[in-house]
Amino acid sequence: MTMPTRSLGTTGPQVSALGLGCMGMSALYGEADRTESIATIHAALDAGVTLLDTGDFYAMGHNEMLIGEALRAAPAAARQRALVSVKFGALRDPDGGWSGYDGRPAAVKNFAAYSLQRLGVDHIDVYRIARLDPDVPIEETVGAIAELVERGYVRHIGLSEVGAGTIRRAAATAPISDLQIEYSLISRGIEDEILSAVRELGIGVTAYGVLSRGLISGHFTADRQLAATDFRAHSPRFQGDNLRHNLDLVEALRKIAAGKGVSVAQVAIAWVLSRGADIVPLIGARTRERLGEALGAVDVTLDAADLAAVEEAVPAGAAAGDRYPAAQMAHVER
Repeated sequence: MTMPTRSLGTTGPQVSALGLGCMGMSALYGEADRTESIATIHAALDAGVTLLDTGDFYAMGHNEMLIGEALRAAPAAARQRALVSVKFGALRDPDGGWSGYDGRPAAVKNFAAYSLQRLGVDHIDVYRIARLDPDVPIEETVGAIAELVERGYVRHIGLSEVGAGTIRRAAATAPISDLQIEYSLISRGIEDEILSAVRELGIGVTAYGVLSRGLISGHFTADRQLAATDFRAHSPRFQGDNLRHNLDLVEALRKIAAGKGVSVAQVAIAWVLSRGADIVPLIGARTRERLGEALGAVDVTLDAADLAAVEEAVPAGAAAGDRYPAAQMAHVER
């Protein structure tokens, strides 16, 4: 399979049609196997995936070091093709708790210095604050990243989980390559205002959560036991009646997938791919098996009848429960 490419906006690089979100290899989804994680990154690079996404706060730097190790062990050609996107700014404590976000210019440069070291690279391909710091104007945060671009430490500026107004202010400050934001069949909030804003400005979208943290992968069951360290154990969409309702949506989607001879996950990813050539889904595979399934979505074509059937099975707003607990939703611009 030849992996097609897409553009991260008019100012961003060409990347593979799917990116690999590496967070789950280190944090928030329970235990992960380091050897299998590195093998999965290598398999993704071998398959033509070029975009690797991480955050400096994923297990307090563990994820960046994992990616750095994988890149050092990868063939030179694959290593040179790899583009690393890094989110920064989330503040953690030794217990793994969350303490807000820091977008001050001095902090931006400090975070970048540590990321460059942990990744073992001389530049970061796309750099973005994970959430808006309510105490720092976005112009100051983006301006600091722009200084890093001028000095060669960052190639492109991104945004994450911000609203249309913030996007416009950021784009007036410096060229923005893309917006990273949750987008899936059951998380379609960006369709209200954000998607039209980024398209007007020539900004691409990297969509995370395309399988809603496994909820619409076709592999999650109502009786699955989640560890206390697993984010989903506290996520509203995975609780009680919400979970049962959401899994009913998955079963409706499964009938469509079966009719096409593909998996539920492949239909869900293909749906995001169908939303436009300016959208790059991030797949959160932690194993080579799940990676292989996700990559198969690139070859799934959803025609008008398929899309209508998907829309009927899982209409906009059909999900039960917010995508984050209330405390985290407070940091998400809508």
